[in-house]
Amino acid sequence: MDNLKDKVAVITGGNSGIGYATAKQLKEQGAQVIITGRRKEAIEKAAQELGVTAVTADQASVSDIENLVAKVKEDFGAVDILFINAGIAGLGTIEQTSEELYDSIMNVNLKGAYFTLSKFIPILKDGASVVFLSSNTASMPGPGSSVYSASKTALNSVMKSAALELAPRKIRVNSVSPGPTETEVMKKVGLDEATVNGIMDVVVEKVPLKQMGKSEDVAKMVAYVSSEAAKFITGSDFIMDGGMVLA
Repeated sequence: MDNLKDKVAVITGGNSGIGYATAKQLKEQGAQVIITGRRKEAIEKAAQELGVTAVTADQASVSDIENLVAKVKEDFGAVDILFINAGIAGLGTIEQTSEELYDSIMNVNLKGAYFTLSKFIPILKDGASVVFLSSNTASMPGPGSSVYSASKTALNSVMKSAALELAPRKIRVNSVSPGPTETEVMKKVGLDEATVNGIMDVVVEKVPLKQMGKSEDVAKMVAYVSSEAAKFITGSDFIMDGGMVLA
């Protein structure tokens, strides 16, 4: 499996979940991988486990993004694969949502993702692949998820504009939109295993395939979309949710 041999890949938010799984997958396919995250200790620990390069950077900070680009340019020259994965979730009805919650989600999921692409464009190789991590909630918003859903819907719009703008350089821009995916995020917010399992059971009932997605599945899709096999695909959103949007 050396489909991505010697490709330089940058993954934002790479210390856990989908970012971590994608770093592992891309490395297994031969890529040189750089992962980023805002927590220095966590990102360096993940990089050591994976055998990849770590750079501490907060996607919500444009100056951090600029420093990241400068570091990658200095150490690696140019980038073949950019996976803009970092994102945060948050729930609240429109009536309850505070300005602080709104800003925290939008600053990472939309503004941060937007300027990550913007600042990396000069060091993307012609023919590079850019992938945004979106969400199936962009296609099926629900109560309590207005800000998160809006951030991902807007991200998909940016993706399509970017695909057109970067097409003259043969740079392809796509998004992957998972549905419910098994990651550590629920445990991180302090829920015990029984509670997590209960939530998962409720969620699985809404999925026609009756299962949760896995980070590794998303990682394989990112790898595929970034490979030569997908060289005629751009401006597309790949929904991976077991059929939820259909139900």
